[in-house]
Amino acid sequence: MMGNMEEVWVIKKNSYGNETWRYAGKVLQRHENSILIEAFFNRPDTPFHGMLLGLGDRFLELYFNDRWYNIFEIHDRKTDTLKGWYCNVTCPAEFSDGAITYVDLALDLLIFLDGRQLVLDEDEFTSLDISPELGLRARQSLAELVELFKKPFSIGKQT
Repeated sequence: MMGNMEEVWVIKKNSYGNETWRYAGKVLQRHENSILIEAFFNRPDTPFHGMLLGLGDRFLELYFNDRWYNIFEIHDRKTDTLKGWYCNVTCPAEFSDGAITYVDLALDLLIFLDGRQLVLDEDEFTSLDISPELGLRARQSLAELVELFKKPFSIGKQT
């Protein structure tokens, strides 16, 4: 815990259950089926499909234990201006003491401020060694995200 803010580790796993990335965040809101955290991009500046992900960019990250995705709202490190959203198709997150853990199913959705949507990592998804049922669930979750972002979106209204 830092001050009054609870600190958590975000632990991303691949479809085999192996940890692929870990970073710290601070809990902003906690509900029965969701947790909203604030985290800061901890990799060097990275051009990403026309959007710059900058070291220190502020991410508001929304995790669910009853939905098959998470949603990251990306804000500029210098101006806090909204850049867009990045969504991971995942198994429902697990919330434990001090950690949020999720299994990434490779499919991603990038949403630009002008409403354009870009599905990412289709090739990685099709090469996963997962059951047909899990593959179908992932595709359904991607479709749900596409629909969700057809309307104006605010991460605060989703918690």
